[in-house]
Amino acid sequence: MAILDWDATTLARKIATREVTSVQATKEYIERLEEVNPKVNCLVEERFSEALKEAEVADAAIARGEVGRLLGVPISMKESFDVKGMKTTGGIPSLTDEVKEMDAEVVSRLRKEGAIILGKTNTPVLCFCQETENKLYGRTNNPWDVKRTAGGSSGGEAALIAVGGAAVGLGSDIGGSIRLPAHFNGVIGFKSGNRQVSQVGSFPYVENALQERMLGIGAMSKSVQDARLINEIIARDIPEERELESFELVFPLESLVFPTDEDTRFELEKVRSYLKEEFSLVDEEPPYYRDSATLWQEIMSVDGARAVSAIAYGKKNPVSEHFREKFLGSTDLHHYFTWAVVGASLFRPKDGRIREIELTIAEGEKVLEEYFASRLLILPVYHSPAQLHGRVYREIFSLALSYKKYMPFVAYANTWGLPVLTVPVGESDGMPIGIQIIGHVGNEDAIFKLGELMVERFRGYVRALKEE
Repeated sequence: MAILDWDATTLARKIATREVTSVQATKEYIERLEEVNPKVNCLVEERFSEALKEAEVADAAIARGEVGRLLGVPISMKESFDVKGMKTTGGIPSLTDEVKEMDAEVVSRLRKEGAIILGKTNTPVLCFCQETENKLYGRTNNPWDVKRTAGGSSGGEAALIAVGGAAVGLGSDIGGSIRLPAHFNGVIGFKSGNRQVSQVGSFPYVENALQERMLGIGAMSKSVQDARLINEIIARDIPEERELESFELVFPLESLVFPTDEDTRFELEKVRSYLKEEFSLVDEEPPYYRDSATLWQEIMSVDGARAVSAIAYGKKNPVSEHFREKFLGSTDLHHYFTWAVVGASLFRPKDGRIREIELTIAEGEKVLEEYFASRLLILPVYHSPAQLHGRVYREIFSLALSYKKYMPFVAYANTWGLPVLTVPVGESDGMPIGIQIIGHVGNEDAIFKLGELMVERFRGYVRALKEE
């Protein structure tokens, strides 16, 4: 079972040196997925037969001396990325005939390095929620406790990596969609910075410029070195080397405005105690921090969710469809999605406010470029470990505007288009707890270096359901 615990970097090296074959690794991952998926429901479409054929081709290529950074390595893919010959449904039953003829750009880049795709993983409807459930594929469960959320929208991907279902996977994040699942499931997750990774072939495509700059795409992995590797393959620019010692660490613990539970606070204090012995560390609130969740909510609502409504509803009225789902359960769309769409329409900013937001973002980007030139920011991911199914949704999508209390930790990096790495540092009653390491575009190398120190010193990746 060692293959299941190896990261993609290790597995690629062992396949290249013919210590193991790609066919062996692919078979082991397939067996693992067949074993755990009925309990976790992370994988929603498989291509096992094709993957085994590609593994045979990879082994033959290696025997001929061919190379590739992921040659023969089985990986998984979030359902929202197009894969040739597979469906991209966004969890909508009416789109089950949408078999794609081309790979997303990120998929194409990974394949060119020899990656073998095992299958696609579950998301909420059109990735429009931080919990993973839809009426087409059902609910993904947290493998550490199936009564708890896997997070979203990359919840299926994080759960699959947590159980050792692939060597590495790919997720996307416009509102914590990589980081919340990484935190809840105990895996490493990396969100790329503003427009560093192409979204061509990602569904739904983000048309609005304000929203596009918040979107990041990156690895969900077992190691920081894999997160770095995947970013080097899919990003437009390979980050230059940075001296980690030249960075000041901003760790707002005493000045932390928003709440964390007791166990999360305890893990944060352990991390801070270690870091203050090794680095220059300050406890302060970074610029624009308190406003980040409100800006994020306004930007996410900037079109009143018309783009996703058009995909999901066509010409039907979203409000009517929400109440039909709420009271009759008679639509194809999960009520998480229908209510989120109504909320976005209710909170749509007026045109004058949109212009104010654009000016604020333009001004803030200049301030933060200077602030983060030689600083890294450490934040929690959420105020608690994974909660029971449904609770995270109620905290974020409440008319009481509780997102202002619970979203700032993850919204900050989205609002300002910052690259961010999530690493597991501890746990509470067996449920993982992660932290975020946030920097500026161009300083990803320093982010990864600090992340590597964190997983060496603290929890790091631990495979779930080992007893299965």
